[in-house]
Amino acid sequence: MPLYVNDRQIVLPGEAIATKDYNVTGGVYWEGDVAYSAVVGMVNIRGERDVEVIPLSGIYRPRIGDVVIGYIVDIGLTGWVVDINSPYQAYLPVQEATLKPIDLTMVDLKSLLSIGDVILTRIIDFNLARDYPVTLTLKEARLGRIEGGTLVEIDASKVARVIGRRGSMVNIFNEELGCDVTVGQNGRIWIRCRDPSDEAFVARVIKFIEAESHTSGLTDRVRSMVSQYKSGKKVVKGSATPS
Repeated sequence: MPLYVNDRQIVLPGEAIATKDYNVTGGVYWEGDVAYSAVVGMVNIRGERDVEVIPLSGIYRPRIGDVVIGYIVDIGLTGWVVDINSPYQAYLPVQEATLKPIDLTMVDLKSLLSIGDVILTRIIDFNLARDYPVTLTLKEARLGRIEGGTLVEIDASKVARVIGRRGSMVNIFNEELGCDVTVGQNGRIWIRCRDPSDEAFVARVIKFIEAESHTSGLTDRVRSMVSQYKSGKKVVKGSATPS
């Protein structure tokens, strides 16, 4: 049962990854019983049988079930056209925008969502035969228009690294700084912190994670950066206190 790579190994197109005895996913192709890398990527081994090749760069390819962050770019007769940072255009039908029934003859869609609005949404269908291949929904409790906070955009192939294993990376921001980091699978990230001044720092750290995603020990380095930042804030506050 050959496994030809190690965890966190950087692979090039054409490198052998593993045989069919493993569950190999991501940027790969198969020749006979062997999976080969189709991209320049990083190997992620989970458990005893799951192997993923994560592309180090690339476009976002929509998948049903993905939560993404999109921009309203146009308003149609029955819904909204949404930019989801992908070559494929997305559409939010009015019946997927609200739990309440909407009479299109009585309601101006601009009163619900306007061009330029940012939404947290989920992909519910992907069909290349349609003019708008991606269909979106807002009909879940945590989905809807995004207001406030800070948005940052990264290469969609680096999303898994920003999230971390079992959410380890985003949990650092929540536990240490009280920041809620919502990562869209399309590479757009929404940052909301109890102290809004922390959002610019978190955005910089996320871009650092993107740039260093291929390196080992990244979670510990990020934790150290956050700890130093917190210590610096305490010093600044202390120096501002009258003696």
